[in-house]
Amino acid sequence: MRTFNTVADYIAEKGNEIGVSDWVQIDQDRINKFADATGDHQWIHVDPERAKKELGMPTIAHGYLTLSLLPYLMGMVSTVKSATRGINYGSNSVRFTQMVPVGSKVRARVKLKDAQPKAGGWQVTNEVTMEIEGQERPAMVAETLSLIFE
Repeated sequence: MRTFNTVADYIAEKGNEIGVSDWVQIDQDRINKFADATGDHQWIHVDPERAKKELGMPTIAHGYLTLSLLPYLMGMVSTVKSATRGINYGSNSVRFTQMVPVGSKVRARVKLKDAQPKAGGWQVTNEVTMEIEGQERPAMVAETLSLIFE
């Protein structure tokens, strides 16, 4: 994990890659729990036998499951010591570019695209690429917005 002493130190990295998270396993239990939490029980996510029989492949993670992992994965990438709080502010774009089969490992690669003063803190824009171990094509590319306060 990369540690910055101040927000100024962090935003000085504008235009640079901040870092890469650890790999996280996407297992069927995680997919099933996400389905229960969201009410999205589409069979392609939760029925391994049907997915194998009808599609010839394992179940796949929900796209929004991969998106929901960003706070956890980005928390592995960096921290700002002087920050009193950070708030998810939104996204400019999210694209699910590749399926994530059960059993895959994913990680987040984070680049700081922009930082602007806002509401007494800083609005930071990160480009986050969700990589799948062993795959060239990422699972997701998102431009996320966060507010950081000191």
